[in-house]
Formats: sequence, C-alpha cells, structure tokens
Amino acid sequence: MTTDLSATPVRRLLRGRFGWFFAGRTVDMFGSSMTTVALSLAVLQASGRATDLGLVLAANIVPMLALLLLGGVLADRASRRLLLIAANSVSAAAVGGIAVMLLTDRYHLAVIVALSLVAGAAGAFASPALRAIVPELVADTDLQRANALLAGSGHAVRILAPTAAGLLTATAGGGWALAVDAGSYVLAAVLFLRLPAGSRTSPTAPAMGRDLVAGWRVFRSLRWVALTSVSFAVVNAVNVGPWNVLGPMLVSSHGGPLGWGAVLSVRAAGLLLMSIVAVRLVFRRPLRTGRLLGVLPALPLLALGVSGEPWIVAAAAFAGGLGFTISAITWDTALQTRVPREALSRVSAFDDLFSFVAIPLSQLAVGPLAAAVGAGRVAVLCGVAYLVAALLPLLGEEMRRG
Repeated sequence: MTTDLSATPVRRLLRGRFGWFFAGRTVDMFGSSMTTVALSLAVLQASGRATDLGLVLAANIVPMLALLLLGGVLADRASRRLLLIAANSVSAAAVGGIAVMLLTDRYHLAVIVALSLVAGAAGAFASPALRAIVPELVADTDLQRANALLAGSGHAVRILAPTAAGLLTATAGGGWALAVDAGSYVLAAVLFLRLPAGSRTSPTAPAMGRDLVAGWRVFRSLRWVALTSVSFAVVNAVNVGPWNVLGPMLVSSHGGPLGWGAVLSVRAAGLLLMSIVAVRLVFRRPLRTGRLLGVLPALPLLALGVSGEPWIVAAAAFAGGLGFTISAITWDTALQTRVPREALSRVSAFDDLFSFVAIPLSQLAVGPLAAAVGAGRVAVLCGVAYLVAALLPLLGEEMRRG
C-alpha cells in the first residue's frame, strides 16, 4: 500500500464528465435514501396500518430482484447514460405520483403499491449501469479514487437523507417529503444528460436471452468473481438480519434506544472516514487487501453477542465500517478493471443478485433463530460465519495474487 499526497488527481476527477456523474449519482442516492424513509413514514401517516407499509416496501424490493439481470443485459447493449436518465425519470414519475395522491388526500393502497413496483423496477435497470459506466468516464488508474469519492458521497448522503426525510414528513407531511424526493430524481436525470453518449445497441446484437446466457458464462468463467459473489451472499445472510434485528434489541437492553442510535452514528463515521482516506491510498494488491480487511465487519456481530454494551459495540462497528468501505471500493475497482467491458453490467447484475437475494431470507430467519437458541448466541455464530465467509475467496489463487 502506498499513499498519494497529491490533490491534483482528485480535482481533475471532479472536473468534466466524471464530475457531472458524481453530482448526478450523489443526488440520485439522496433520492433513493429518502424514498424508503419518506415512503414508510408517509404510508403510516396516511393509513396507520403496518400491513400496508409491509406491502409497499415489498413492492419496492421484489421487482428490483426480479429485473436485475434484465437490467444488466440492457446496460451492456444500450447507452448506459440513456438508461440512467430513463430510470431516474421513471422513478421521479412514480414517486411523484405517490406524492400527489398523498397531498390530495386520495390514499389508495393498490395504486401506491403499483407505483412502488414501478419505482423498484426502475432501480433494477439503473443499478448495473451505475457501476459499469464509471470506466467510461475515468482512466483505469483513476478508478479507485473515483470509487472512493462515490463511496464517500454515498455514506454522507445516507447519514443526511433519512434525517431530511424525517424532518420534512414531521413538519410539512409525507406527501411533500415524497415530492422533494421526486424532484431529486429529476435533477439527477438532468445532470446525467451531461454525460457522453456511450455505447448503443448494435443492429446485429443477439437476442436478449442469449445475451443473458453469455453474461452468465462470463460470470462463471471468472472464478474469482463467482467465488466472491457466493461469499457476499453468505455474508449478507449472516449479517443484515442479525445486525438490523438483534442489534437494536441487544444494545437497547444495555443502553436504551439512545445507545443504538450512537452505535449507528459511530459506524457511519467509520464508513465515511475510510471513504475519504481511500482517495489517497493506492493498494498494490487491492483484491487481497479488500478480502483481508473485509473480515472487520464481523467484529460488531461478535461484540453484540459477547457484550451488547453500547461503547463496545460502537468501537467494533467503527472498525467494521472501515473494513466494509475498503472491501466495497476494492471490489468495485477490481470488477471495473478486470471484467471485459462489454460484459461488465451483466456480471455486475449477477454479482448484485447473489448479494441481495439472501437479505429477505436473513431478515425472516433471524427472529425464530434468536427465539430458539438465544439472541446473543445467534449473533456470535453469525459473526464467526461472517469471518469464514469473508476469507473464503482467498482460497482462489487469483484473489491471493490480486
């Protein structure tokens, strides 16, 4: 690992076409981060029924999983710029439609679920394009810095956007919060208009089904990608549910709700700090470094199970945030530099699908498991499983050499 003390590359990156993408991506993420909070609060404000909220949130995630691979195919066939503009425009229309319904006191669950499905589908088409367009905008030598800048803005947005959504909902109402959210998608689409046109579908392009199969073959042939994607699936299965469900329960039993809020804030600080530091670092073996430091997010789970004391869990969560950020940045950079450019969106879509599909299962299973064997024991077992799964990719020679 070396350190680049020059600020010139960062200033250069933030000028021109990557600067427009950085701004658009930040605004896009602000809107996406606001959506879940604003939509949740707005639906509860309008209906008061938790069942309605569950249906609306499920409607948002299901099409994301179902259409992710199709989004990857389209992002490899067509202009990624146009796909991002279209996805943000559709999201703006869907979220704006929900806002209008709430502002006019015309709450209809079926219509809101349908619009939530549309917004989720738009996200499925945007996600593969967002990762794959970055190599079109910067040189390979600048990819790690670009990804670190994107990660830093993303972590900052995830801290600010939920608070903004909550304040807007509490003061102006859920409809206005969603209206602002819709406006952020429009602004992102306008900023993406400044990006270069990029690739377009070839008149002789194969059928989409064949394109998808070809993408799967590329994904499967890159064993380091396939192995790491399986690792991510296990990591999410043993982390997302236990952290989000058992975390507040175990920490609150020692320090109350304020303790859990402090833990999340300290973790966010670790995520953001490492994003800033990674802009200046150059890793000689980024894949290996990312996997080794990627074990750090196991520490908060272990701290939950062993102690549950807020200050202990917060310290572990800070370290976990550092490791999670480096793992994500080095992984995105590796995919962008080592996967064939013409298949990058499809490979990214398969990687994302493996990563995301375990999350709902994790959230459903953790409650019954905790009731059966104890919340602390489940947290410790999940921490150990995370540690093993995070190191699994190092069994491959490509990862050890990378």
